[in-house]
Amino acid sequence: MTTAAPLLPPADWRDFLALTKPRVMTLVVFTGLCGMLAAPVTVDPVLGFTAILCIALGAGAAGALNQWYEADLDAVMKRTAQRPLPAGRMDRQSALHFGVGLSAFSVILMGLAVNLPSAAILLVSILFYVLIYTVWLKRRTPQNIVIGGAAGAFPPLIGWAAATGQVALLPFLLFTLVFLWTPPHFWSLALFVKTDYANAGVPMLPVVAGEAVTRRQIGLYTIPMAAVAVAPWPLGLAGSIYGVAAVILTAGFGVLAALVAAGARRADKPMFYEKRLFAFSILYLFAIFGALVVDRWVA
Repeated sequence: MTTAAPLLPPADWRDFLALTKPRVMTLVVFTGLCGMLAAPVTVDPVLGFTAILCIALGAGAAGALNQWYEADLDAVMKRTAQRPLPAGRMDRQSALHFGVGLSAFSVILMGLAVNLPSAAILLVSILFYVLIYTVWLKRRTPQNIVIGGAAGAFPPLIGWAAATGQVALLPFLLFTLVFLWTPPHFWSLALFVKTDYANAGVPMLPVVAGEAVTRRQIGLYTIPMAAVAVAPWPLGLAGSIYGVAAVILTAGFGVLAALVAAGARRADKPMFYEKRLFAFSILYLFAIFGALVVDRWVA
């Protein structure tokens, strides 16, 4: 005689919102918006709002599908154990249906209301995050963040394509900036939550290669990231407002990355510089993309 699995209470709207990873979505939406506003055209407000809504929905859908697939990992990691699925507030089928439905809706709406190029890039970004990063890379290789970082780099391309119907050098540089920013950003986090990843069996770089290698890689990735961050200025794709902001912000990022790479310590606060780099890296991306928009509209 078998015992039926207990029925879960219906999930409320807060659980569905949590599935979309709203904090991550904020940065995705912002970089997509900046990609749109930096384009050399005037975007109709309604179409612009629709495009940003689709980017947000697509990002939320990818987050929901990520949590559906990784419910077992989330259950053994302290920082994710209270998400709706591992906490038992939602069943996996609901999360799957929500993620698939939201993905389809966001791409179809983008294609019908905005244009096909932006819809195509949005579809690629969702599939890349779910299939390439979540399903294929994350549990198999310490390069998961390096290759998978492309998933979070698509929004500037989507925003630009929504405005212009095509892709140009500047949004490609913005894509590359986010792509190169992702490893130092996530590896600085991985250094102070290494135990969580180890317990979950996720082969993050600090777990499989050690802290010394991870610190060195953070320093190495920061070098090309810095070059790409400043590049739009000398290439004539952005003006001095962006250029000066990029130099100052990237110098701050570089100093923190160098301290982490060197293994700098504060006896009173373990992982002080690693936590500072992680926090600053988020501010850095907001600020440098914001500076690009200001430069575009003031010039």
